[in-house]
Amino acid sequence: MLLAGEDWRRTFDAIQKEAWRLETLPVYRVPQEEEAIRRFLAGEPVRRAATQPWFDRVKEYVNSGRSVGRVHLLTQPLSDYLRFEFAHYRHNVEAGEAVRILDVTNRPNPLDGVQDFWMFDRSQVVLMHYEPDGTQISREVFEGDPEPFREYQRIALEESVPFEEYVKGLDA
Repeated sequence: MLLAGEDWRRTFDAIQKEAWRLETLPVYRVPQEEEAIRRFLAGEPVRRAATQPWFDRVKEYVNSGRSVGRVHLLTQPLSDYLRFEFAHYRHNVEAGEAVRILDVTNRPNPLDGVQDFWMFDRSQVVLMHYEPDGTQISREVFEGDPEPFREYQRIALEESVPFEEYVKGLDA
């Protein structure tokens, strides 16, 4: 089953404990972000207002005892998009999202071949399908056993570092 629009929103709102994401791409092409990316690349700061709806949702989830987290798997040098996304991650972390980075620049990728996904309450998996350029094609509810995805999450969390720690290393 494919998820879009309100069905996608309801999936988030139905979480009891956790929404968690694995991101594996260096670029996500999101039409709504094009102007913000252009401004960022021109030197303008990323303002929280650009992601205020997500900030508010994460804060609501966290304040109600639920968690939202992600691990972004990447290699350096960071793409322009990742630099832009990192500016947003600072706001996500402020809202309470547990953002982590798994840098595989100089090491084997422990999740090689694993595609992007969201996992809700460690039981429902939604596969994120993208074109090679990062344009989203669809979101698909995975109908199989979620255990491999729980293992991917375990590996990603074990092998990654908190976003704040990672960016301190970049700034050094």
